[in-house]
Amino acid sequence: MAVFSLAQCLGYLVFALSIAGFLQRQDRRFKALMSLQSATYAVHFALLGNPAAMTSAAVSGVRMFASMRTRSPWVATMFVLLNIGLGLYVGHGWASIVPIVGGCVGTIAVFFFSGIPMRLLILCSTLLWLGNGILSGSIGGVMLETTSATLNIFTIVRLLRARPVAVPATSSVS
Repeated sequence: MAVFSLAQCLGYLVFALSIAGFLQRQDRRFKALMSLQSATYAVHFALLGNPAAMTSAAVSGVRMFASMRTRSPWVATMFVLLNIGLGLYVGHGWASIVPIVGGCVGTIAVFFFSGIPMRLLILCSTLLWLGNGILSGSIGGVMLETTSATLNIFTIVRLLRARPVAVPATSSVS
């Protein structure tokens, strides 16, 4: 596939939308941009002929939009089941499992975890999406997921370094 085909150009747009989203300080703007990014990612993967990644990205976009309103475990469960059901319905071959699992791990991360545990799960999801980008031939997707993984690792390290250090209690012997 040509480096500047419509599919690849949409991948570059996904990369730009993701970076713009991560630069937002307001959660609402971040989630709105990430919803748009996911919708564009879905079209990108449709053009690349990867229906499992397309549905998982579409579900992720709706999930991000819904997370602006709720963090309900029931809603999270619905998104995991929707991701699995649609992905298995449209997917074909073992590679279809990669974006499905990536989408499910991301859903579990944002609905059930926070802090370092959430970021570690997001890193796992990102690495799965990186694998999907490689398998799909998505140049923008590989750029996006590599950048996301790198930034996430740096943030995890910064959070770990910022943790208070436990000082052992001293005992006095009389």
